[in-house]
Amino acid sequence: MGIFGWLRGEQKPADPETLASPAPTSQDIEAALVKAERMAIEGHAPTPVLARVLRIITVVRAIVPRLGNLGLDSQDAYTVVATATDYLPESVAGYLALPRDWADTRPVANGKSSLLLLVDQLDLLSLTISRMYDATNRMDAAALVAQGAFLDSKFGGRMRPARLDAPTQPSTNPLDL
Repeated sequence: MGIFGWLRGEQKPADPETLASPAPTSQDIEAALVKAERMAIEGHAPTPVLARVLRIITVVRAIVPRLGNLGLDSQDAYTVVATATDYLPESVAGYLALPRDWADTRPVANGKSSLLLLVDQLDLLSLTISRMYDATNRMDAAALVAQGAFLDSKFGGRMRPARLDAPTQPSTNPLDL
């Protein structure tokens, strides 16, 4: 586009490379989870790391089919997707890139080895994902309670009014399932 085109208000078509990439699909999320799982297994991650990685992957897989329940523009939905595609793989890859004897024994931050730092990161991810899982399930439970109230009022039932119980706090103990 030349100067005359610019003066006439002509616009250059957007370069496809500058456009935002589309949101990850369920298949993209699953592929990222498989990659993270394979990375931990083939990298011979220690058992505490592998157990935490598999726990996070299991919960994310349970949430993915119901991501729409969190809302498409939800911060929670973003967190679930980012955990699968970015946070989990990056944490594991950073640890596995280090020589094992060094990573497991040398203090690197706050007196903790790279292994302990990774375990802390995975525990935080697990706690966060568990909260997302609870939020997703509570939305479904709230819909069930609302449907029961509607049916009771519609058909003159004698059901005792149901109220959704207050949410319980998930355990912060990483050993709890």
